[in-house]
Amino acid sequence: MTQAPTPTADTVRRLVRSLLGGSTEPDVRPVTDGVEPGTWWVGTRHVLRLAPDRETTVRRRRELRLRELVRPYVPVALPASVAHGEWAPGLAYTLDAKVAGGSGEDHDVSALGEADLAALLTGLREVPLRQAETLGVPRAAPRSLEALRQSAERAARRLAAADEFDAARPERLTREATAQLGVQPGAVLLVHHGLTGEHLVVSADGRVRGVLGWSDAVLGDPAEDIAGLALSVGSPAAVRAATLAGYGARPCLRGLWLARCDAVVHLAEALGGHSGGPLPAAVPLLRTRLRHAWEPILLERVTELRDDGPDDTA
Repeated sequence: MTQAPTPTADTVRRLVRSLLGGSTEPDVRPVTDGVEPGTWWVGTRHVLRLAPDRETTVRRRRELRLRELVRPYVPVALPASVAHGEWAPGLAYTLDAKVAGGSGEDHDVSALGEADLAALLTGLREVPLRQAETLGVPRAAPRSLEALRQSAERAARRLAAADEFDAARPERLTREATAQLGVQPGAVLLVHHGLTGEHLVVSADGRVRGVLGWSDAVLGDPAEDIAGLALSVGSPAAVRAATLAGYGARPCLRGLWLARCDAVVHLAEALGGHSGGPLPAAVPLLRTRLRHAWEPILLERVTELRDDGPDDTA
């Protein structure tokens, strides 16, 4: 396998100059620090993403087409491509116009922002599956909540021993509840599969102005998007948004528990190799997601779930 070239600031400047022209040296900087950064700010108005391998190239090219399919159905902004092509043989780039606003990791979502999220979830339900599948969006089988529950119980014990989590809290996912919260037949929709803070563009007044990161979208379990929102904006806000979008108790509770189990497992994994030295960089964010996912809500009594027809099965 041919080793992919390492993108450097000079690589990015040459590419940007060829795309945007101009006589001055373009201002470029990595979005995040890293040995091989693949996403770069270009001035204040553009974002350049360089695919590091052929698999990512396939997903990025699919993403360009998928964004155009989704755009008419959702009320928030999606990135618009200014240019796209190859930055190295077989490796794609896309230069996108920056969506105005801040990161969902830095701004709280207001009540109007929850309505924006509800409209986003509603729009995703309306995207034609056949058209998405034609673009190459893959199908993803629903995750086993029972397997995740077992992993989360083990992780919760490790976190409790490290004084990171109260394993004795009253909310508990039982084996019986996981059976009730299985995905209903036919409950397959276009799922963003990454509605966490770094992909939400939020304005200073708490409105959700845009959604980034569509390369991991799948046709699958819509509870995964409810789970993503629970991790990023908190469980109460996620459930309120999903309810406004027409989801019933079953998918809301499934999304809630997917988020709670994921949050426990991911924090335990991040802390697993910690032995008194510096904490992994991701730990503060994972702690925040754990807190968000475990915020108390009113929809806790799984045993009272009943089948209310189409609205309850998403």
